[in-house]
Amino acid sequence: MDGAPTDSTHLDWGNVGLGFSFIIFNALVSTSLQLGVGSSLLSAAIRCVVQLGLVALVLQKVFETNNPWAVGSIACLLNLLGTIEAVVNKSKKRYNHMFSSVLFSMLCSTIPVSIIGIRFAMAIEPFWKPEQYIPIVGMLCGGTISGIVVSVSYVLQEIYDNRDKVEMYLAFGASRFEACRPIAREALRLALTPTINQMSVIGIIAIPGMMTGAILGGSSVQQAARVQMVIMFMISASTALASIITTTTTLAVVVDSEDRIRPDRVDVRQHPVWRARNWLFNRTVDGAKYIVQGCRGLRRKDRQNGAAETDRLLG
Repeated sequence: MDGAPTDSTHLDWGNVGLGFSFIIFNALVSTSLQLGVGSSLLSAAIRCVVQLGLVALVLQKVFETNNPWAVGSIACLLNLLGTIEAVVNKSKKRYNHMFSSVLFSMLCSTIPVSIIGIRFAMAIEPFWKPEQYIPIVGMLCGGTISGIVVSVSYVLQEIYDNRDKVEMYLAFGASRFEACRPIAREALRLALTPTINQMSVIGIIAIPGMMTGAILGGSSVQQAARVQMVIMFMISASTALASIITTTTTLAVVVDSEDRIRPDRVDVRQHPVWRARNWLFNRTVDGAKYIVQGCRGLRRKDRQNGAAETDRLLG
Protein backbone atom coordinates (compact mmCIF):
# COMPACT_ATOMS: atom_id res chain seq x y z
CA MET A 1 0.00 0.00 0.00
CA ASP A 2 2.80 2.42 0.85
CA GLY A 3 5.08 1.41 -2.02
CA ALA A 4 5.77 3.21 -5.23
CA PRO A 5 3.00 3.59 -7.71
CA THR A 6 2.62 0.80 -10.21
CA ASP A 7 2.69 1.07 -13.97
CA SER A 8 -1.12 0.85 -14.02
CA THR A 9 -1.29 4.45 -12.83
CA HIS A 10 0.60 5.73 -15.89
CA LEU A 11 -2.04 6.62 -18.44
CA ASP A 12 -1.74 7.59 -22.09
CA TRP A 13 -4.17 9.29 -24.48
CA GLY A 14 -5.69 5.91 -25.34
CA ASN A 15 -6.87 5.59 -21.76
CA VAL A 16 -8.30 9.10 -21.93
CA GLY A 17 -10.14 8.14 -25.10
CA LEU A 18 -11.68 5.15 -23.37
CA GLY A 19 -12.76 7.41 -20.52
CA PHE A 20 -14.28 9.80 -23.07
CA SER A 21 -16.61 7.00 -24.14
CA PHE A 22 -18.57 7.59 -20.92
CA ILE A 23 -19.27 11.16 -22.08
CA ILE A 24 -20.40 9.84 -25.47
CA PHE A 25 -22.73 7.44 -23.67
CA ASN A 26 -24.20 10.33 -21.67
CA ALA A 27 -24.65 12.36 -24.84
CA LEU A 28 -26.47 9.48 -26.54
CA VAL A 29 -28.75 9.10 -23.53
CA SER A 30 -29.44 12.83 -23.59
CA THR A 31 -30.28 12.69 -27.30
CA SER A 32 -32.57 9.68 -26.95
CA LEU A 33 -34.43 11.21 -24.00
CA GLN A 34 -34.43 14.70 -25.59
CA LEU A 35 -32.80 16.26 -22.53
CA GLY A 36 -31.00 18.90 -24.57
CA VAL A 37 -27.67 18.63 -22.73
CA GLY A 38 -25.76 16.40 -25.13
CA SER A 39 -23.89 19.22 -26.86
CA SER A 40 -23.13 20.85 -23.50
CA LEU A 41 -21.66 17.58 -22.23
CA LEU A 42 -19.45 17.18 -25.29
CA SER A 43 -18.26 20.79 -25.28
CA ALA A 44 -17.55 20.67 -21.54
CA ALA A 45 -15.62 17.42 -21.95
CA ILE A 46 -13.57 18.86 -24.82
CA ARG A 47 -12.85 21.95 -22.72
CA CYS A 48 -11.78 19.68 -19.89
CA VAL A 49 -9.31 17.81 -22.12
CA VAL A 50 -7.85 20.98 -23.64
CA GLN A 51 -7.61 22.87 -20.35
CA LEU A 52 -6.06 20.02 -18.38
CA GLY A 53 -3.62 19.32 -21.21
CA LEU A 54 -2.46 22.96 -21.26
CA VAL A 55 -2.30 23.11 -17.47
CA ALA A 56 -0.16 19.98 -17.41
CA LEU A 57 2.31 21.52 -19.86
CA VAL A 58 2.52 24.80 -17.93
CA LEU A 59 2.74 23.24 -14.48
CA GLN A 60 5.48 20.87 -15.59
CA LYS A 61 7.64 23.89 -16.48
CA VAL A 62 6.78 25.64 -13.21
CA PHE A 63 7.59 22.54 -11.18
CA GLU A 64 10.97 22.26 -12.91
CA THR A 65 11.90 25.92 -12.31
CA ASN A 66 10.85 25.82 -8.61
CA ASN A 67 10.60 29.62 -8.61
CA PRO A 68 8.36 31.36 -6.03
CA TRP A 69 7.53 34.17 -8.46
CA ALA A 70 6.37 31.65 -11.04
CA VAL A 71 4.26 29.93 -8.38
CA GLY A 72 2.73 33.26 -7.34
CA SER A 73 1.98 34.12 -10.97
CA ILE A 74 0.18 30.80 -11.48
CA ALA A 75 -1.83 31.38 -8.28
CA CYS A 76 -2.90 34.84 -9.49
CA LEU A 77 -3.71 33.42 -12.92
CA LEU A 78 -5.94 30.76 -11.35
CA ASN A 79 -7.81 33.45 -9.43
CA LEU A 80 -8.17 35.54 -12.57
CA LEU A 81 -9.54 32.61 -14.57
CA GLY A 82 -11.86 31.75 -11.69
CA THR A 83 -13.17 35.31 -11.70
CA ILE A 84 -13.81 35.14 -15.44
CA GLU A 85 -15.66 31.86 -14.99
CA ALA A 86 -17.81 33.26 -12.17
CA VAL A 87 -18.65 36.59 -13.82
CA VAL A 88 -18.80 35.71 -17.52
CA ASN A 89 -20.09 32.14 -17.57
CA LYS A 90 -21.95 31.51 -14.32
CA SER A 91 -23.74 34.76 -13.44
CA LYS A 92 -27.04 35.55 -15.15
CA LYS A 93 -27.24 38.92 -13.39
CA ARG A 94 -24.30 41.25 -12.76
CA TYR A 95 -23.76 44.54 -11.02
CA ASN A 96 -21.42 47.45 -11.68
CA HIS A 97 -17.73 46.65 -11.15
CA MET A 98 -18.56 43.01 -10.38
CA PHE A 99 -15.41 41.68 -12.01
CA SER A 100 -13.04 43.71 -9.83
CA SER A 101 -14.95 42.97 -6.62
CA VAL A 102 -15.07 39.22 -7.30
CA LEU A 103 -11.36 39.16 -8.15
CA PHE A 104 -10.60 41.07 -4.95
CA SER A 105 -12.66 38.67 -2.84
CA MET A 106 -11.00 35.63 -4.39
CA LEU A 107 -7.49 36.97 -3.89
CA CYS A 108 -8.29 37.99 -0.30
CA SER A 109 -9.60 34.51 0.50
CA THR A 110 -7.61 31.92 -1.46
CA ILE A 111 -4.14 33.44 -1.02
CA PRO A 112 -4.14 34.02 2.78
CA VAL A 113 -5.96 30.76 3.53
CA SER A 114 -3.59 28.76 1.31
CA ILE A 115 -0.47 30.33 2.83
CA ILE A 116 -1.59 29.85 6.44
CA GLY A 117 -2.98 26.37 5.83
CA ILE A 118 0.04 25.03 3.95
CA ARG A 119 2.66 26.64 6.20
CA PHE A 120 1.13 25.85 9.59
CA ALA A 121 -1.66 23.23 9.27
CA MET A 122 0.21 21.09 6.73
CA ALA A 123 3.70 22.00 8.06
CA ILE A 124 5.22 22.48 4.61
CA GLU A 125 8.24 24.77 4.38
CA PRO A 126 8.63 26.72 2.24
CA PHE A 127 4.89 27.02 1.72
CA TRP A 128 5.25 27.90 -1.97
CA LYS A 129 6.50 24.49 -3.08
CA PRO A 130 4.78 24.28 -6.48
CA GLU A 131 3.76 20.61 -6.26
CA GLN A 132 1.77 21.38 -3.09
CA TYR A 133 0.80 25.03 -3.33
CA ILE A 134 -0.59 25.23 -6.88
CA PRO A 135 -2.98 22.23 -6.66
CA ILE A 136 -4.31 23.44 -3.32
CA VAL A 137 -4.90 26.98 -4.63
CA GLY A 138 -6.74 25.45 -7.59
CA MET A 139 -9.04 23.50 -5.27
CA LEU A 140 -9.66 26.61 -3.17
CA CYS A 141 -10.55 28.58 -6.30
CA GLY A 142 -13.00 25.88 -7.40
CA GLY A 143 -14.85 25.89 -4.09
CA THR A 144 -14.76 29.67 -3.83
CA ILE A 145 -16.31 30.15 -7.28
CA SER A 146 -19.35 28.10 -6.29
CA GLY A 147 -19.88 30.07 -3.10
CA ILE A 148 -19.53 33.42 -4.85
CA VAL A 149 -21.94 32.53 -7.65
CA VAL A 150 -24.59 31.22 -5.26
CA SER A 151 -24.41 34.20 -2.90
CA VAL A 152 -24.33 36.87 -5.62
CA SER A 153 -27.13 35.23 -7.60
CA TYR A 154 -29.38 35.09 -4.55
CA VAL A 155 -28.69 38.71 -3.56
CA LEU A 156 -29.32 40.07 -7.05
CA GLN A 157 -32.48 38.00 -7.45
CA GLU A 158 -33.89 39.28 -4.16
CA ILE A 159 -32.97 42.89 -4.85
CA TYR A 160 -34.00 42.94 -8.50
CA ASP A 161 -37.03 40.63 -8.55
CA ASN A 162 -38.28 40.54 -4.94
CA ARG A 163 -37.39 43.91 -3.50
CA ASP A 164 -40.72 44.72 -1.83
CA LYS A 165 -39.61 43.54 1.60
CA VAL A 166 -36.39 45.56 1.50
CA GLU A 167 -38.26 48.65 0.35
CA MET A 168 -40.72 48.22 3.23
CA TYR A 169 -37.87 48.05 5.75
CA LEU A 170 -36.29 51.15 4.24
CA ALA A 171 -39.63 53.00 4.25
CA PHE A 172 -39.98 52.35 7.99
CA GLY A 173 -36.60 53.92 8.70
CA ALA A 174 -34.26 50.94 8.67
CA SER A 175 -30.73 51.47 7.42
CA ARG A 176 -29.56 49.59 4.37
CA PHE A 177 -27.57 47.21 6.55
CA GLU A 178 -30.61 46.42 8.70
CA ALA A 179 -32.86 46.02 5.67
CA CYS A 180 -30.43 43.77 3.82
CA ARG A 181 -29.34 41.65 6.79
CA PRO A 182 -31.88 38.83 6.13
CA ILE A 183 -30.81 38.65 2.48
CA ALA A 184 -27.14 38.55 3.41
CA ARG A 185 -27.74 35.87 6.04
CA GLU A 186 -29.66 33.64 3.61
CA ALA A 187 -27.12 34.21 0.81
CA LEU A 188 -24.24 33.11 3.04
CA ARG A 189 -26.18 30.11 4.27
CA LEU A 190 -26.83 28.99 0.70
CA ALA A 191 -23.21 29.60 -0.28
CA LEU A 192 -21.87 27.41 2.53
CA THR A 193 -24.46 24.63 2.22
CA PRO A 194 -22.61 22.69 -0.55
CA THR A 195 -19.38 22.71 1.46
CA ILE A 196 -21.19 21.58 4.60
CA ASN A 197 -22.90 18.77 2.70
CA GLN A 198 -19.61 17.71 1.15
CA MET A 199 -17.87 17.54 4.53
CA SER A 200 -20.82 15.58 5.94
CA VAL A 201 -20.52 12.72 3.44
CA ILE A 202 -16.79 12.74 2.77
CA GLY A 203 -15.01 9.55 3.71
CA ILE A 204 -18.16 7.55 4.43
CA ILE A 205 -20.04 7.89 1.16
CA ALA A 206 -17.56 9.70 -1.09
CA ILE A 207 -13.76 9.47 -1.28
CA PRO A 208 -12.47 12.79 -2.62
CA GLY A 209 -10.15 13.10 -5.56
CA MET A 210 -7.25 14.60 -3.62
CA MET A 211 -7.18 11.66 -1.24
CA THR A 212 -7.49 9.19 -4.11
CA GLY A 213 -4.64 10.87 -5.96
CA ALA A 214 -2.41 10.80 -2.88
CA ILE A 215 -3.10 7.09 -2.38
CA LEU A 216 -2.41 6.33 -6.05
CA GLY A 217 0.77 8.37 -5.75
CA GLY A 218 2.10 6.11 -3.00
CA SER A 219 1.15 7.97 0.21
CA SER A 220 -0.22 6.09 3.18
CA VAL A 221 -3.97 6.08 3.62
CA GLN A 222 -3.72 7.75 7.03
CA GLN A 223 -1.54 10.56 5.67
CA ALA A 224 -3.83 11.05 2.66
CA ALA A 225 -6.88 11.25 4.95
CA ARG A 226 -5.25 13.89 7.18
CA VAL A 227 -4.23 15.97 4.19
CA GLN A 228 -7.78 15.80 2.85
CA MET A 229 -9.19 16.94 6.21
CA VAL A 230 -6.97 20.02 6.20
CA ILE A 231 -7.84 20.81 2.58
CA MET A 232 -11.58 20.55 3.24
CA PHE A 233 -11.27 22.92 6.19
CA MET A 234 -9.30 25.35 4.01
CA ILE A 235 -11.95 25.20 1.28
CA SER A 236 -14.64 25.92 3.85
CA ALA A 237 -12.77 28.94 5.23
CA SER A 238 -11.94 30.32 1.77
CA THR A 239 -15.54 29.92 0.56
CA ALA A 240 -16.92 31.63 3.66
CA LEU A 241 -14.49 34.55 3.48
CA ALA A 242 -15.02 35.15 -0.25
CA SER A 243 -18.81 34.86 0.08
CA ILE A 244 -18.86 37.39 2.92
CA ILE A 245 -16.77 39.91 0.99
CA THR A 246 -18.74 39.49 -2.23
CA THR A 247 -22.15 39.60 -0.54
CA THR A 248 -21.22 42.77 1.34
CA THR A 249 -19.89 44.41 -1.82
CA THR A 250 -22.97 43.43 -3.83
CA LEU A 251 -25.37 44.88 -1.27
CA ALA A 252 -23.30 48.06 -1.02
CA VAL A 253 -23.60 48.53 -4.79
CA VAL A 254 -27.29 47.72 -5.32
CA VAL A 255 -28.41 49.65 -2.18
CA ASP A 256 -26.62 52.98 -2.16
CA SER A 257 -25.49 55.15 0.74
CA GLU A 258 -28.78 57.06 0.68
CA ASP A 259 -30.72 53.84 1.40
CA ARG A 260 -32.14 53.55 -2.10
CA ILE A 261 -32.43 50.35 -4.10
CA ARG A 262 -30.63 50.77 -7.41
CA PRO A 263 -31.92 48.26 -9.97
CA ASP A 264 -30.26 50.38 -12.65
CA ARG A 265 -26.93 49.07 -11.38
CA VAL A 266 -27.95 45.48 -12.15
CA ASP A 267 -27.39 44.17 -15.66
CA VAL A 268 -29.69 41.30 -16.66
CA ARG A 269 -28.45 41.09 -20.24
CA GLN A 270 -25.93 38.60 -21.52
CA HIS A 271 -22.34 39.40 -20.71
CA PRO A 272 -20.69 41.64 -23.35
CA VAL A 273 -18.40 38.75 -24.30
CA TRP A 274 -21.37 36.63 -25.36
CA ARG A 275 -23.14 39.57 -26.99
CA ALA A 276 -20.00 40.22 -29.04
CA ARG A 277 -19.80 36.53 -29.93
CA ASN A 278 -23.45 36.51 -31.06
CA TRP A 279 -22.95 39.72 -33.05
CA LEU A 280 -19.88 38.29 -34.77
CA PHE A 281 -21.68 35.02 -35.49
CA ASN A 282 -24.71 36.82 -36.94
CA ARG A 283 -22.53 39.04 -39.10
CA THR A 284 -20.64 36.00 -40.36
CA VAL A 285 -23.88 34.19 -41.18
CA ASP A 286 -25.29 37.28 -42.91
CA GLY A 287 -22.09 37.65 -44.93
CA ALA A 288 -22.20 34.00 -45.95
CA LYS A 289 -25.86 34.36 -46.99
CA TYR A 290 -25.01 37.48 -49.01
CA ILE A 291 -22.18 35.67 -50.80
CA VAL A 292 -24.39 32.63 -51.53
CA GLN A 293 -27.19 34.85 -52.85
CA GLY A 294 -24.69 36.76 -54.98
CA CYS A 295 -23.34 33.54 -56.49
CA ARG A 296 -26.88 32.36 -57.22
CA GLY A 297 -27.70 35.67 -58.87
CA LEU A 298 -24.60 35.46 -61.06
CA ARG A 299 -25.45 31.92 -62.14
CA ARG A 300 -29.03 32.94 -62.90
CA LYS A 301 -27.81 35.92 -64.91
CA ASP A 302 -25.37 33.71 -66.83
CA ARG A 303 -28.19 31.27 -67.68
CA GLN A 304 -30.40 34.12 -68.86
CA ASN A 305 -27.59 35.53 -71.00
CA GLY A 306 -26.90 32.07 -72.40
CA ALA A 307 -30.58 31.53 -73.24
CA ALA A 308 -30.76 34.96 -74.93
CA GLU A 309 -27.65 34.18 -77.00
CA THR A 310 -29.09 30.82 -78.03
CA ASP A 311 -32.35 32.43 -79.13
CA ARG A 312 -30.43 35.02 -81.12
CA LEU A 313 -28.40 32.40 -82.92
CA LEU A 314 -31.40 30.19 -83.65
CA GLY A 315 -33.56 33.08 -84.67
